[in-house]
Amino acid sequence: MATNNIRLAHLYADLGASMSGLRKDHSAIGESRKIVDAALLDGRAHYGINTGFGVLANKRISDEELTILQKNILLSHACGVGVPVPPDITRLMLQLKIQSLSLGYSGVSEQTFAQLLKLEEHDILPWVPSRGSVGASGDLAPLAHLSLPLIGRGEVWNAAHSNKIPAAEALQASGIDPISLQAKDGLALINGTQMMAAYGAFVLQQTLVLQREADLLAAMSLEALQGSAVPFDRRIHEIRPHHGQQVVAANIRKLLKGSEILASHRDCGKVQDPYSLRCVPQVHGASRDALDYARNCIETELNSVTDNPLVFQQGDILSGGNFHGEPLALAMDFAAIALAELASISERRTYLLLEGHDGLPKLLMKDTGVNSGFMIPQYTAAALVSENKVLCHPASVDSIPTSLGQEDHVSMGSISAFKLLAVLQNVEQVLAVELLTSAQALDFRSSLSPGLGVAVCYQALRSKIEHATKDYEVRGDLDRCADMLHAGTLLQAVEDEIGPLN
Repeated sequence: MATNNIRLAHLYADLGASMSGLRKDHSAIGESRKIVDAALLDGRAHYGINTGFGVLANKRISDEELTILQKNILLSHACGVGVPVPPDITRLMLQLKIQSLSLGYSGVSEQTFAQLLKLEEHDILPWVPSRGSVGASGDLAPLAHLSLPLIGRGEVWNAAHSNKIPAAEALQASGIDPISLQAKDGLALINGTQMMAAYGAFVLQQTLVLQREADLLAAMSLEALQGSAVPFDRRIHEIRPHHGQQVVAANIRKLLKGSEILASHRDCGKVQDPYSLRCVPQVHGASRDALDYARNCIETELNSVTDNPLVFQQGDILSGGNFHGEPLALAMDFAAIALAELASISERRTYLLLEGHDGLPKLLMKDTGVNSGFMIPQYTAAALVSENKVLCHPASVDSIPTSLGQEDHVSMGSISAFKLLAVLQNVEQVLAVELLTSAQALDFRSSLSPGLGVAVCYQALRSKIEHATKDYEVRGDLDRCADMLHAGTLLQAVEDEIGPLN
């Protein structure tokens, strides 16, 4: 039986260990299946086992039609449209479906469970159209597409993950025979929140690095702008003890330690910096606290059973609503807002760097006029920040009835999930603009050393990207900055030198 302890900080390692354990122990699946088999013989109606689904729950299905019922639920529900779910997220969907079923409350047959494991072992990733879920009975349409390959239907990604091929072709190439679904199997496969949870896990696992990178970039900009370190004094944050705020202030202090730049203007007479420098702990910290809430919600979901009906070891088969995506929808909407704020304040710091403060040339280039300098990268950051404002409208405040009113309140969590990924991608690009711009600004402070953490980041960047003395095609450097942030290489270099940030 799977260990109920998947954590986002160790997501892929936890899933790998879980899958390995599942291959050895199917006992929980077998025990719950016995209860389903017994229910088929007791002469009573059991939702989704020998009845129709949704508004058709009162339709009793004959024993002869049970396998047809389970096949039909996949075929009828596989009506998604739009761009496919990215392969990495599809892999998570598959693994999370295996994880949930393995806990032994779904009554899925061992044959169907084993077929899921074969797909995972052979890295056969279903082609899942992303649109079609309202987050009601979970992600019905996407999970139907995820499950079709079990019976040799539907499509999967090719080996290069560049296009789709028939699932039957991929199964044959791997020596896997399609299976016939048994009673309850189809419903167990399509009920659940695995698409929403996969998107949330994929994004929020990345934010564990991104939030520290945002602190690092704020420290770089502070040094380049000769800002004050006073707002990061521990005493300020002890008397407003929000956890995230205290952590960010401590990170900035650590990154600035040993700074000659800060020491050089300690008595310059400047009273206060703009909020985008002075309030970094309060803004980054609030985002951290919100992201912590969202991560806790997603981690709970990764270790949950979101099927319906649920099969309990006492022999009871209970119909409930664990598939409803409301917890995830709210958490992912909140996470999107929190991420967007990291980009919003970053863009303001980029703007400050261009204004020509304290000896920096305007637009961070000496020969402007014929050169535009770093004017336009800030436009890009501004455009992405404004796009995020639209994306951060919460999907979870919407609902629309489905299944002829049987499902009369839905979460729209799938839309929250798509928006969250889009916001993350925009935030990475905005931070890339600040990274490139702050490094350009630090070039004009080269007579003094910044704090050790900032210096390591600056030097690692300059080993890949040169100082700009005239206009050039900037996009290549922005892409390189975004790639380094996405991979976490700059942060890793800094933490190897000064120790881990929190």
